Amino acid sequence: MKNLQSKGWVVGDVDEFLDLDQADLAIIDMKLALADTIVQKRKALKMTQAKLAEAIGSSQSRIAKVEHGDPSVSLEMMMRALIGLGSSRQEIGRAIG
Repeated sequence: MKNLQSKGWVVGDVDEFLDLDQADLAIIDMKLALADTIVQKRKALKMTQAKLAEAIGSSQSRIAKVEHGDPSVSLEMMMRALIGLGSSRQEIGRAIG
């Protein structure tokens, strides 16, 4: 890194590069944690993305976006998926905690 800096490069964090504040970073972290929890829970239940989508009135492609933490997916949609998987409030809290 010092070698890059000595050559005139500016080295920083992603949040600096994207100009993210602490709230943005916290939301990103929560969404990634929720996405991971959704994948784990769905697989543990041996449920397909299509079955989860059907259970919550969505589409398989939308569930794929949920599971990959796509920025277009709302926290509400992620909550809907977790509830559709039978997650309790406590489980959801632990996922983002």
